Amino acid sequence: MGSSKTSPVSPAQREALQTHADEQGFIGFDAFMEVALYHPTEGYYRRNRDRIGRDPKTDFFTSSSFGPVFGELVAASVEKLLGPNDASMFRFIELGAEGGRSVLDGVTHPFESVETRGPDDDTALSGACIVFSNELFDAQPCRRFRGDGENWQEIGVGLTEEGISETVVTAIDLPPDLPTCGPAGYHVDYPTGARELIKRLAHDPWHGLFLAFDYGKSRQELLSETPQGTVRAYQNHRQSTDVLANMGQQDLTCHICWDHLTEALTNAGFFSQPVVFQEAFLVKNADQTLSKIMTAEAGQMSPRKAGLMQLLHPSSLGQKFQVLSAWRDKS
Repeated sequence: MGSSKTSPVSPAQREALQTHADEQGFIGFDAFMEVALYHPTEGYYRRNRDRIGRDPKTDFFTSSSFGPVFGELVAASVEKLLGPNDASMFRFIELGAEGGRSVLDGVTHPFESVETRGPDDDTALSGACIVFSNELFDAQPCRRFRGDGENWQEIGVGLTEEGISETVVTAIDLPPDLPTCGPAGYHVDYPTGARELIKRLAHDPWHGLFLAFDYGKSRQELLSETPQGTVRAYQNHRQSTDVLANMGQQDLTCHICWDHLTEALTNAGFFSQPVVFQEAFLVKNADQTLSKIMTAEAGQMSPRKAGLMQLLHPSSLGQKFQVLSAWRDKS
């Protein structure tokens, strides 16, 4: 759990947070996270700077940081998952693309078109689509809870003249997933934003392939294997649990609940494949592309081959990320 010290906020952030405070001044962590990440001018993802990459000035790197090779593997995997369907009939739509840059930039692909959508674009999906995301759902707001042995307390934010600090209240309006009794000291960071997002996406009138690369756990794992919760902050490639510090300057993430995604998709008529590690997904679905790369560069450790190793190696990104794919036929 992060420190309870007071952290400063900007006037714009203060004003935005104040609108979310209840009569006792309590601000839910989900509201805080929404402002910290997506405030129009002060939010982390609104600032005009590079966030993703291996440069020391960035905050974290992900699969797309290794150049077009990740896009090649994604395109090959999609083609295989489409099976007999004509890939040229599908629009490839990437949600949450950083800076409008697509994973398929510089990659030869068979799709009708490639589109990117930022956090403000909630245009309904329609028609034949491939809906792709890479670390989108873990950047959605969450609520935080802590058990006291009998009940659940909700962890949020208090706003004073000096800034913000952690505050705790007796939890009300509990998510249905939580057991009635909150184990003493156990923390649950409940990914409300990811659940709302997948319900909206699944409800839109589109058909085709859903493909999400992210990190998360099952419902049971979140309730039994993460006693300190999963919310973390990232800045300059350093992980921290001081999640209220440097508001708008550091990334905030929360493990998603894969069960929430699969249930929402199933309820909307999708057929979901089991969630698998990124390594297993790419080896199974992009096997021919992998073989071509390894054969062509067998005698050297080129940047492309080095990136490939990072994407697949279990101790690197191969088992850090997981993949969920799902298909819905045209109604």
